[in-house]
Amino acid sequence: MKGVFSVLMRSDPFRELDRLTQQLLGSTGTRMRPTMMLMDAWRDGDTFHIEFDLPGVDPSSIDLDVERNVITVKAERAPLSDDVERLASERPRGHFSRQLVLGDNLDTDNISANYEAGVLALEVPVAETAKPRKIEISSGNDSKSITS
Repeated sequence: MKGVFSVLMRSDPFRELDRLTQQLLGSTGTRMRPTMMLMDAWRDGDTFHIEFDLPGVDPSSIDLDVERNVITVKAERAPLSDDVERLASERPRGHFSRQLVLGDNLDTDNISANYEAGVLALEVPVAETAKPRKIEISSGNDSKSITS
């Protein structure tokens, strides 16, 4: 099952659109900011782990949807009040979203999610149908087990 980790979409069209928008609309001389929904993903046994960095995001603003094999994460970091004097404004605010395309070998019906300390952590189990299993082979009166 080495190919299962190719389940995550390597390029995110929304991230590319955000990058292009920042380049076109950003003021000259300002430093480019990274897209705010940074992610780590790894496999540990029969579970894929995905973590999104969302510091300063109200947990009630996080929306997690799964449709077929696509996970969509949306979140919002509230804007600063217009009544304050900004001394530095390096953390992007507003709405963020990211989509991941998962492989068919994952069980999207049993995804678990937890938000703690600014990190949204997802656990996606490998589907039972994708796990190795034993199949009985019969030959006349005797049968033997082999691993498929």
